[in-house]
Amino acid sequence: MHTSQARLIHTKGAGSATLLRLITHFGSLQAALQAPPDSLNQAAGKRIADKIPGADDPQVKQTLAWLSQLENGLLTCDSPDYPRLLGECDNPPAVLFYTGDISLLKQPLLAIVGSRTPTRGGIQNAHDFSADLAARGLGIVSGLAAGIDAAAHRGALDADGITIAVTGTGPDRVYPAGNHALAVEIAAKGLIITEHPPGTQVHPGHFPRRNRIIAALSLGILVVEAAEKSGSLITARLGSEAGREVFAIPGSIHNALTKGTHKLIRQGAKLVGNAADILEEVAPLIDRTRTDENKNRAETDTAESLPDPEYEALLDLIAHDPVSVDKLIQKTGLTAEVVSSMLLLLELNGYVESLPGNRYCRIASSPN
Repeated sequence: MHTSQARLIHTKGAGSATLLRLITHFGSLQAALQAPPDSLNQAAGKRIADKIPGADDPQVKQTLAWLSQLENGLLTCDSPDYPRLLGECDNPPAVLFYTGDISLLKQPLLAIVGSRTPTRGGIQNAHDFSADLAARGLGIVSGLAAGIDAAAHRGALDADGITIAVTGTGPDRVYPAGNHALAVEIAAKGLIITEHPPGTQVHPGHFPRRNRIIAALSLGILVVEAAEKSGSLITARLGSEAGREVFAIPGSIHNALTKGTHKLIRQGAKLVGNAADILEEVAPLIDRTRTDENKNRAETDTAESLPDPEYEALLDLIAHDPVSVDKLIQKTGLTAEVVSSMLLLLELNGYVESLPGNRYCRIASSPN
């Protein structure tokens, strides 16, 4: 299966948009490769049939060797695992190479981005916001860059939460090299994704494309520190254009790294001082990204009733005395990610309260 995909991915002139057209027309890359040359060219909108490399092509072999490793995979836009929010963006990536747990893409996600050369306070803010949000069940998406990105990933990992790194290189490359150990930990505990095949080197044009994926995957984008011409502002703009919430942390008017965040606030981004400010805004959107996407329902801003019986069963396990998340995972048999996401929604809707030590208790005035 991967051979036909790899051959088309490495076809000269067949970029993401072309691959997307082929998948839309034929249903899959495998079916596209089996089509008559004239049909393939017509669907692609260009002559590519005579440019498809063979299975012995060095780049194809490199990609297949990488995909043969157990922890690695390839996700195409026709897969049921392909995230809905990403599929709805302009020019979604036709394929994603990944290392780690691909199911994490179905969790509610928030992007945290900012300067590659932040202040010490910026690093602390990125880490602390990320840790707090991750502990509440939001997955943290960033770009594995130095500075704010790395601090955001680290915060989520320190909170035993979800973090996803979107890179602008091939999946077998880490940029910057100084984040190699961090990338290994993210791959083991979270997820690394890229639209670029193995062997792809660093290129400036890849990073705006990476930013569109970061923005599209997320319910919102938090910009921690950014200069006036920071690439983080591109991510925020792309998110805003896609209907995502944009948040910004203010700072000193004398700090060049807050000029970009202050600009965002003037343009309508929400000024935030703590994680609760973000949770308040994304609460109505959380249910749209639940793991079981078959349970779509109307979104509400208040909790007039429990979301569904699965939530009801979880709430029945939470007494007014504190109970740990680990105990709830043990009793429900659900994954940590699913339980954290459900607890976040229950907390936002006023049913439970989070306590120190990763514990929760029932709110006395909650319904039922």
